Amino acid sequence: MDFQKSNNKLIFMRIFTIATLLIISLGCTDETVDLLPTVTKNVSDLHAPTTSQPGSPPSGDFVLFNLMDETQVFDNSWDLAFRGTTILINGGNKGADDEPERTGNGGGYVAIGAYQDIKSVNIEEIKQDEITSKAIPTGSGNGWYNYDFQSHTISAIPGRTLVIKTHDGKYAKLEILCYYKGCPNTPSMTSDSQYYTFNYTLQPNSGIINFD
Repeated sequence: MDFQKSNNKLIFMRIFTIATLLIISLGCTDETVDLLPTVTKNVSDLHAPTTSQPGSPPSGDFVLFNLMDETQVFDNSWDLAFRGTTILINGGNKGADDEPERTGNGGGYVAIGAYQDIKSVNIEEIKQDEITSKAIPTGSGNGWYNYDFQSHTISAIPGRTLVIKTHDGKYAKLEILCYYKGCPNTPSMTSDSQYYTFNYTLQPNSGIINFD
């Protein structure tokens, strides 16, 4: 009898242990992870000059920018690189020797739609910079801007939103407001140019593609 009681007690303890572990396991799967809120920022007059002369190839250093930190950086943590009207992504391959090395996993595309209407990322549209092409296309009417041949001014195209995959795999959307210092209502060819003002919204949670 004592042996039978001992055996029954052992069986009961095993069942109890298994049940306890199962409850703990189920409890863990029900836990929710608190997500960080999206971050919306405004950057004014980010100066990104090119030192080239008309008719010659662009030259000069790119201004490297980190979206999470909202600041210019001087290491591999950059997400976007600006020089003149060119915007590079930290992902892919260099197209020229004077471009920064692509050490990140970034990408991007130009979405057709107002900034406030872009609610999520279209993963299939994401491209990286390549030797012969850029994720954010260059040239008037191709990407984010138009060039007016009469006034010789640059203007952001309404309804064009840059969707960015950062160097570390997060997502952002960006709206360029103007290309001139102080954002004049009617810039002229004598206005101080190559000063970016833009808004952006960053999704700080990895793997989340929504901006709401």
